[in-house]
Amino acid sequence: MKLNYEQILDLIPHRPPFLFIDDCEIIEDGKKGIASRVFKNDEYFFKGHFPGNPIVPGVIIVEALAQTAGIVVSQSLKEYPKKSVLFMSVNKAKFRKPILPDDKIIFNVDFINKVRNVYKFYGIATRDGSKLSEAEFSAMITYG
Repeated sequence: MKLNYEQILDLIPHRPPFLFIDDCEIIEDGKKGIASRVFKNDEYFFKGHFPGNPIVPGVIIVEALAQTAGIVVSQSLKEYPKKSVLFMSVNKAKFRKPILPDDKIIFNVDFINKVRNVYKFYGIATRDGSKLSEAEFSAMITYG
């Protein structure tokens, strides 16, 4: 199932300038998804990271992976409209190559496990098939 930007806005609470996903395809409901983002030249964080040598900050990459997982899980829980996805942890984060302005990045996330209302995922960020970053991360789903 392919989700466009407007459908993503219905699933997670993030909004510009802190929404880092342009589109998302749910590969397996609640378990696997692939999203993308083109980081444009005028992104707010490039002004300070770094002047004359703009690079997407690692925390933004991890956030985009987590947003992708949030979309995948939220789509599977649409019957609960008043849910929140709260980032809990990040582990084993690795940054291999920089992400530059105008790069189209693909975010792949895979479900690892779930304990009660805490979901754990593994994510990889790629450009043209080359692995740029990876991390394991978890989030809690709250209802109400």
